[in-house]
Amino acid sequence: MIQIVDVEPGLPLDEYEAQAALARPVQELRAEAANLVRGLDGRRVWMVNSTPQGGGVAEMLPKVVSVLRELGVPCEWAVLGTSEARFFDLTKRLHNLIHGVGGPHFDAADREVYEAVNRENADDLGARLAPGDLLVVHDPQPMAMGAMLAREHDLPAVWRCHIGLDGENAATRAAWRFLSPYAPAYDHAVFSAIEYVKLFPAHRAAIVRPALDPLSDKNRYLSAVRLTGVLSNAGLVPDHEPVLTPDFARGVERLDPSGEFVPAAGSPPIGLLFRPVVTQISRWDRLKGFLPLLHAFARLKREPERFAEAAAARSASREGHRRRLEIVRLLLAGPDPASIQDDPEGQEVLAELRAAYLALPAAVQRDVALLSLPMESRRENALIVNALQRASTVVVQNSIEEGFGLTVSEAMWKRAAVLGSSACGIRQQMRDRVDGRLVADPEDDVEVAATLDEVLSSPAERAIWGRNAERRVLDEFLIFTQVAEWLRLLVRVVEEHAARRR
Repeated sequence: MIQIVDVEPGLPLDEYEAQAALARPVQELRAEAANLVRGLDGRRVWMVNSTPQGGGVAEMLPKVVSVLRELGVPCEWAVLGTSEARFFDLTKRLHNLIHGVGGPHFDAADREVYEAVNRENADDLGARLAPGDLLVVHDPQPMAMGAMLAREHDLPAVWRCHIGLDGENAATRAAWRFLSPYAPAYDHAVFSAIEYVKLFPAHRAAIVRPALDPLSDKNRYLSAVRLTGVLSNAGLVPDHEPVLTPDFARGVERLDPSGEFVPAAGSPPIGLLFRPVVTQISRWDRLKGFLPLLHAFARLKREPERFAEAAAARSASREGHRRRLEIVRLLLAGPDPASIQDDPEGQEVLAELRAAYLALPAAVQRDVALLSLPMESRRENALIVNALQRASTVVVQNSIEEGFGLTVSEAMWKRAAVLGSSACGIRQQMRDRVDGRLVADPEDDVEVAATLDEVLSSPAERAIWGRNAERRVLDEFLIFTQVAEWLRLLVRVVEEHAARRR
């Protein structure tokens, strides 16, 4: 059944405007919103998705909701709920098919379970709606529910699709055919890139790129003392000195050579704050490219002399880089998969990574850490991610396909050196050799290893890429730009919906 999420107000816009770097975008949002909010005429906006935690959508929605409210727009966040496990198995399959992966087949039972869950949730949410409310429905899971409500209550509705593929094959065609009966009920659709637009003609589709909250626990500045405090509170570094803040409710766990997860700060220490560290933080999803990244890192460790010679050819210090490769460590981090209701594949993917880790030679295994991040507290989880990104030499997002991948912008905002794949969503954010590095084929561990080696051996370039990356996020990927784009679109949808009724 529908869950209404209690969204806390968070920091007011005045706090953002007080920051020198953020004053201009906040002032621009306020000036534009003053006119746009009147065009909504007091209508309540309902944001609907499938999970209250885990993944980029659940992370973005609280701030979008709270900023809209502060600007004078009534807004609620509703989450589709069900105990039917087959539903999330089906929607995970849809997710993969939209990315071009999986068997392109559905049967009557698939349609039946999909519509039954959406029907139940539509009935529940429908009882809470008022005439003229606006629906914004996120991703495939609740798409049928939004269509049902839009038709039955004659409401303006927007479908927001956060995923896609810049191409098509039998898998993508099957997914879009499955979803096509629900598209006509929506006034408009929103995608993260023009390459993803499907089912909707151009005049009923818009591009709104995801954006981050620069003062959230995940993205705000951490002083050296606070950074070490978070790592200590999370159990990621041994206790060398007392810290001001108490330990988190639950610490990070690390996969042990025995195959079990144990407290992360055990022996040997991970090496954060002391060693070069390469980190990828994502959901446990095959499309995130964890496995080829692991193989690429193992290749660096097995062939340090060859890579040191290549670094010397690029005018880097041969001995210095060989030492770097000797002590560098890889962190593969993701949420406790049991905590993410709508991603049943997480446990399976983590099991595959566990097997690959256990198969590594002992010398390589010692320099790899698979981390399970606790999800009981959103705040603590966000601080852990923030600290890991800031303590890393290179932040990687080796996605095979990526709808957007806000982890890239998050690392860019922190001036991290970022290695990304050429997946469409990541290309929207990063420019190769300007804001970081992109690999053409994230499944080619030879290419990934060579590019990662280049980034590791180029500290001067890393600093330049980090500086450029921070500026690009400031200009393109902050929450203020996103909210302004939403307000423009919602006003347009209300006007077009009214015109069609006349």
